[in-house]
Amino acid sequence: MIIYVNGDSHSAAAEAVNNYAFAEDDPQFWALGRKPHPDNERVSYGCHIANKLGAILHCDAESASSNSRIFRTTQDYLRCYGKPDLLVIGWSTWEREEWWDDVTQRYWQINAGGIGEDWPQSIKDRYKNWALKLNYQASINKSHRAIYNFHRKLLNDGVIHYFFTCYEPFAHVEKLDWSNCYLNPYDKDYTYYNWCQNQGFKTVNPKSYHFGADAHEAWAEFIYPKIVQSCLTRNE
Repeated sequence: MIIYVNGDSHSAAAEAVNNYAFAEDDPQFWALGRKPHPDNERVSYGCHIANKLGAILHCDAESASSNSRIFRTTQDYLRCYGKPDLLVIGWSTWEREEWWDDVTQRYWQINAGGIGEDWPQSIKDRYKNWALKLNYQASINKSHRAIYNFHRKLLNDGVIHYFFTCYEPFAHVEKLDWSNCYLNPYDKDYTYYNWCQNQGFKTVNPKSYHFGADAHEAWAEFIYPKIVQSCLTRNE
């Protein structure tokens, strides 16, 4: 049995047991690049769910990920490996994008937090104009429709899936029917970050948005029965 998980730093369990966001930040694991640090991945909510199911975890989550990257890498995975037994995605913030750079031959993850020091100059120049014109509500509307269309495609393709939002809900949009495959997408109390806060969990340090291993375990306990009820029963 295979469970596939994708998302941003929350799904990668960044800083959960050590202060690494990417495996490459640790000299021991630099060859793994931007994958989750193995020590953190082992305590992630995805790993807990996989253990409950007796499944193998395939985790494609990446810190600072945009939803564009989540779409791309999830679709790549489905093309290469076919349908997993369960697909779980924790969606990132709505304004994030990824941009391809011809010089570096790679995608760069873009968010409203500012210019990255390691970005190539062409991306830095493009960012300045993008930040000036950013319309956050338009980003929400675009993400809402794109994720819904992706959900419908997964349904049509028979891919068992479950979504939740990591940081903020869809606001000021027309509510859609998600066939019980999305955890209350219009209620901020059911985003991962707000739920953890409401349960009394603290971030790993005052300057971080990330929670520790205890919060990941609690989140897995919270969403696991919802996954079983709304997704896995579709196989019956």
